[in-house]
Formats: sequence, structure tokens, C-alpha cells
Amino acid sequence: MAPTTRPTFRRSLALLAGAALLANVGFAGVSQAQSTPPTNGPASVADLAEGLLDAVVNISTSQNVKDDEGAGPAPRAPDGSPFQEFFNDFFNKQKGKPGSNHNVSSLGSGFVIDPQGLIVTNNHVIDGADDIEINFADGTKLKAKLIGTDTKTDLAVLKVEPKKPLKAVQFGDSSVMRIGDWVMAIGNPFGFGGSVTVGIISGRGRNINAGPYDNFIQTDAAINKGNSGGPLFNMKGEVIGINTAIISPSGGSIGIGFSVPAELAAGVVQQLREFGETRRGWLGVRIQPVTDDIADSLGLSSARGALVAGVIKGGPVDDGSIKAGDVILKFDGKPVNEMRDLPRVVAESPVGKAVDVVVLRDGKEQTVKVTLGRLEDSDQAAADSSENDGGVINPDPNENQDMDDQNDDQAHPTPDNKDKPAQPAPEVGDAKNILGLSLSALNADNRKSFGIAESVDGVLVSEVKPGSLADEKGLKAGDVIVEVAQEFMRSPETVVAKVQSLKQEGRRNAQMMIASANGDLRFVAVPME
Repeated sequence: MAPTTRPTFRRSLALLAGAALLANVGFAGVSQAQSTPPTNGPASVADLAEGLLDAVVNISTSQNVKDDEGAGPAPRAPDGSPFQEFFNDFFNKQKGKPGSNHNVSSLGSGFVIDPQGLIVTNNHVIDGADDIEINFADGTKLKAKLIGTDTKTDLAVLKVEPKKPLKAVQFGDSSVMRIGDWVMAIGNPFGFGGSVTVGIISGRGRNINAGPYDNFIQTDAAINKGNSGGPLFNMKGEVIGINTAIISPSGGSIGIGFSVPAELAAGVVQQLREFGETRRGWLGVRIQPVTDDIADSLGLSSARGALVAGVIKGGPVDDGSIKAGDVILKFDGKPVNEMRDLPRVVAESPVGKAVDVVVLRDGKEQTVKVTLGRLEDSDQAAADSSENDGGVINPDPNENQDMDDQNDDQAHPTPDNKDKPAQPAPEVGDAKNILGLSLSALNADNRKSFGIAESVDGVLVSEVKPGSLADEKGLKAGDVIVEVAQEFMRSPETVVAKVQSLKQEGRRNAQMMIASANGDLRFVAVPME
């Protein structure tokens, strides 16, 4: 036993000695690391944050609400919970008698843009508030009054009366920010004032269906409840966004936050400061997206721009400068890559400004000059267009769901090319049937049968073959074909002739301007194969 035990014991001692040696080396390494400043890792933002914290404020609001107006049942703790008695007692004390009032409080963030006391925040932070109080980093509390709000961009400007000039920050140029650039958010998440988080820009031009001018910056800098209205800074300390929304199943940050870009917010804030309201440009057109089929029918290399489906009577471009069927490709030097770009660039343009607009008309690019009206002045011209998206209204709810307004019962002008001579009909078997459509000339009888307004002119679709390509594109009996390939259609034979002509040219789709019974216009590209 002894010879066996001794080597085992010696091996154990050797292992212990080795472990001790490793331990000494390890602790020495830790000690050395702690005594040497780190040379790697991201640079500190402490100096940047220190100079900005005083300009970021906490906003607390209160609203007087009657207990019997919208007050739901008080929450209850689960039966048997150790806190059940405390929980129920607390909410019983909060609940007043029917008809009595109580205050509802909320917290948000904001930032000072003028040393004399102007503060920017989100509209939803102060919406409906009876009392607004601003809490500064040094503990000062001041009552604020509302200067102006804009619900479409969810922005608001407040004013306080400070005893001395405040620390203020300035808007930067958000248009130069790139995906991957570092940003810093400061705000009041969950009531923890002056919290700083850092991340990068994850995306640009995000549309989250929050309003007609969505163009959000997406960031992974932690944004939580209470950060609303707070600034998103670049690494120069300039405000390049206003933190507004998050996507989160739990209510906390999962790295998907959205900020209103400074390029949009700065103009709105300036108007609210100056006028107490927004004064947006108004173009007075109704638009729809340019689909791949429509792009092909127009000879566009790709689907881009905004297709004008109608012009509002009495609007800024009712002078013929822009016509139904035009595709707007550029507005005031800014490219219109997709339909939703146009409402934003129009709204951002000053009222009364003369701008150059590049349109595709009759297969050629043309530049026309238009003078913008004011959006708020358009109410009479577009009676039920309460949300007409910068004077740009979507005529067909099935075409695009991003636009807020879907209706416009204004009379539409007759196309300017109505008086063009009709092309002779080719020799075809049935001159009143094409692409699965049965066509008829408009007359008093079928106008009455389908309820078609007298202002509507063109060729009646009397029947649509089920399962045909025209049926798949949404055409239905009672629709009226006003134009095919931007040419006015006088008769069924004219429609057939134009479609045959397009086929001979090698076109795969026939672009048709379709009028509904009440005159609403839309464009449909019907495949001819």
C-alpha cells in the first residue's frame, strides 16, 4: 500500500503547487489590468453628455378627470396574494365617489431650444393636460404654457419664464446621418430623469403609420416609456431627432426606437414658434402608387414617382400645369422615389413658393413650375379631405394603406386630351369586347342604371369576365374607361383600337384611367398577355 500511496500523494502536491502558481499568475494579471487604463473599447461620451444634460428636461402633466368618465374598474390582486389586502386598500382609497374628480399624471421628456425658455416635446406627452410642469436638472420647477402643437408630426412647443437664461441645444442636419452612425438619447425613462443611452442609427425613412409624414430615424439606443419628446443627439451634441415611439411587446426597450428627424421637426418647430400653428404647402392633387405594371405601361425603367390620378378643382395646379396621368418624379429638386415621398416634400415647402416639378407626360420628362397654396386653405376645395396629406390625396383605398385620407367627392376636370381625334378601329371580330371587358357607349339609360354622374365621360364597362386579368385588377361593371395610355376614349371601338395598337408596340400592359360612378379617378394597368 505504501508504494502506491506515496506517488499519489506526491502527484497531489504537484497539482496543488501548479494550481497555486496559476492562481498567482492570474491574480497578478488582474492586478496589472486594474492598474493600467484600458486602451481598447469605444470612446467615452461622458464629456459630451455632461454638456447636454442641463438642456434636457422632464415634463410632468396632470389632467382633471371625472371618475365616471372613462374610468375603468380598479385592478385587483390575485386571491391569496400576500399583497392582496394592501393592493385593494390602495385602489379603494384612489377611487372617489361617482361624479367626483381626480388627477391623472404622466411623465415625458423635452429639451430647451432657446435660452429664454422655449421647449420642444411630443404632442402626445402634453395632449389634454390641464397643468404642465417642467423639471430641470438642477431641481428647478417651472410651469409651462403651450405655444403650439402639430398632431401630424406629434410635436409641441412649450414656454417657461426662467429667472436666468437656460442651457439650450440646437438642431443639427439629420439628412447627413448614415446607418451605423453613433447617437445618444437623453430622457426620462420610467421617471428616472437625466438617463443617457448610446446606440447607432439602425434605419432611416421608416414608415410606422403614425401619420401622413412618417420619415422616422430608427435607433437601437435604448428608448423607453418616458423618453417621448426627448432629444436624439449626434456626436457633435446636435439634436438630429426627437424620440417619439418604440416597438416593444413588453413596454420596455428591445432596441427598436423611432425619432422624428430634425430635417422635418426643425421646420415644424419654427412655424409653431412664429405662428402657433403649422402652415404647410398644398399642391391639390390626388395620387396613387406607381406599380411595376403601371411603370411598364408608361415606359419607366422602374417603379418610381407618384401617379397623379386627379387634380382638385380650384387648387394650385388647376391651371393645367399638372394633369391627371402625370407621374411626378422630382419636386423642388428632391427625388420622389415612391408615392409617400411627395406629401412630405410638399408639406415641408413654404406657402406661396414657386417650385420646379419634373413630371413624366406622354412618355417624356418635362419640368413645370407651380406655386403652392396653403394646406389649411384647401378645406373648401377638398371638402371632406380632412387629412389630405399635404395636398396629396389617395383616390383608391385599395391602392395604398399608408395614406390617411381615402375620400374626395370633388368634381374632377375633364382630361385636356378629350378632343383628340379617335383612332380608327381595327378589323376585329367583336369591337365591344377586349381584355375580358364588355364595353358600351355611355347613354342616359345606362347612366341611370349604374348611377353614373353626368360629369363622368368615357366608355362604360358593362360587364367583366370572372377570372379575367381585368377582374383581377379590380375592374367592375359600372366603371368608366376615361383614358387608355393617356388618350381620351370616345367609344368602345376606340378602346379596342388603342389596346391593339399597344400590343403592336410590344407593350405588356394597358394603362387605363378609370372613373367610378361619382367621378373618382384611379389608374389601372391591365395586362394584355
